[in-house]
Amino acid sequence: MHELAITQGILGIALDEAAKRNVSRVISIKIMIGDFSGIVPQLIQEYYNIASRGTVAENAALILERVPVTIRCLSCGAVSTVSKTFVKCSVCGSEQIKMLTGREFNVDSMEVE
Repeated sequence: MHELAITQGILGIALDEAAKRNVSRVISIKIMIGDFSGIVPQLIQEYYNIASRGTVAENAALILERVPVTIRCLSCGAVSTVSKTFVKCSVCGSEQIKMLTGREFNVDSMEVE
């Protein structure tokens, strides 16, 4: 249920930025979600619909953009995108890797009027 707190954080960011810029309405919020972040996008949308009622961010479209898991192999140096269930080097099969992307979770941008 950590998605509720996360959603409240997203809404808080949107409302703070809207107040700073004196906007009348938030049209959309783009959110980057890494495949390895552990966040369930569908729950974010459901909670957002409820939490944003009565605010300038009500009815704003949430654009949830997936960030794939990308790794660098520490054995052979290859960089590749992998499945979150098979995190090994796709070139040499090594498990000695560094995750480059896939853990992200951030508000990337907002469209306002």
